[in-house]
Amino acid sequence: MTYQTINNVRVWGNPDQGALAQAKTCAEHGNVLQALLMADHHKGYSQPIGGVIAYDGQISPSGVGYDIGCGNKAVRTNLQAADIAPQLPKIMDKIAKRISFGVGRKNKDQVDHELFYDPDWSVYAAVGRQEHDRLKALARDQLGTVGSGNHYVDLFEEVGTGRLWIGNHFGSRGFGHKTASGFMNLANNRPFAANAPGESMDQPPILLEMGSELGDMYYRAMKLAGQYAYAGRDYVIDLVLAILGAEADFEVHNHHNYAWKETHGGKEAIVVRKGATPSAPGQLGFIGGSMGDISVIVRGKDTDENRDAFYSTVHGAGRIMSRTQAAGKLNWKTRKRSGGLITPEQMRDAVRTFGVELRGAGTDESPFVYRKLQEVLDAHRDTIDVLHVLKPIGVCMAGDNEFDPYKD
Repeated sequence: MTYQTINNVRVWGNPDQGALAQAKTCAEHGNVLQALLMADHHKGYSQPIGGVIAYDGQISPSGVGYDIGCGNKAVRTNLQAADIAPQLPKIMDKIAKRISFGVGRKNKDQVDHELFYDPDWSVYAAVGRQEHDRLKALARDQLGTVGSGNHYVDLFEEVGTGRLWIGNHFGSRGFGHKTASGFMNLANNRPFAANAPGESMDQPPILLEMGSELGDMYYRAMKLAGQYAYAGRDYVIDLVLAILGAEADFEVHNHHNYAWKETHGGKEAIVVRKGATPSAPGQLGFIGGSMGDISVIVRGKDTDENRDAFYSTVHGAGRIMSRTQAAGKLNWKTRKRSGGLITPEQMRDAVRTFGVELRGAGTDESPFVYRKLQEVLDAHRDTIDVLHVLKPIGVCMAGDNEFDPYKD
């Protein structure tokens, strides 16, 4: 076995004490079947990122988190990376111009989708017609936008074959964020749209009974936000394919901030994965590294250890430095930062050395703030197989001055 059990929490990789304390708190509240930490774990809000909590008949809005349905999509194109090498700078310029990062929408596209006619929108109507209309309008306006933080659109060269891949990472945007905060408000007897008081990152999880009216409403809203995140990633990948004049012949699509109804050990469970990728036997996943590291396509193994992991694995390399540590504090008036450990020059040199054409990104997303992906993959070697290794050649993210309250 490549994991250890600490305070009834199954831990892969090197334990981070802050994340471990959060997982222990989660394990002590509610009908918990098992608490786990994947090897990329670090502190989050209430439930750690890289944390997995399996419940009996309960669901946790704070566990799923604010970016409901955040995930990754990767497609293999019919092109070789060498085919586009001479045009790569111009292609990255087009991606940065055509796709909306940060707040707002650079393009004027209004994206329609069948999800806007889903009957589960009635959940929001039950909360209040005004909230329903406001959230649906926000969702329509932001569908197909990427946001900021650690969200990206990348081009990759597959190691060994030279094939060109496209990958992206983002979630349900403001719609998911307001859904999460709204249901956490309702669980605490506050109005859906209330400004929640400052709450501790280390507070116990917010739990809802699946059989309750509120629990059912949240589950339906969460599924809708998950559909929304998938639709956005599909749309952005299609845009990049059009820019490249390419077609996709293989795709992998998964999310990692969600709650799933599953069966483990013959028992039904609600498995809440925050920053953790499902890895059932044969299931494919796209796991991204930093802009100066590999990304991979993986497949879940049929092993005892994968069963012990509740069929879960990492979603990325995992942060080792906070955003403020890396980039410094932001002065909202001047839009400038000070006191960061990583300079823009250091970041540019590292990315250039790795051979990446970069657009946007702040130093809080530089390669220095993340573990090496191979380290966390090694910790899960008995649960997943690596099928494809992808090296980034083009990375596009929001710029450091593009504020987005929904970035993570």
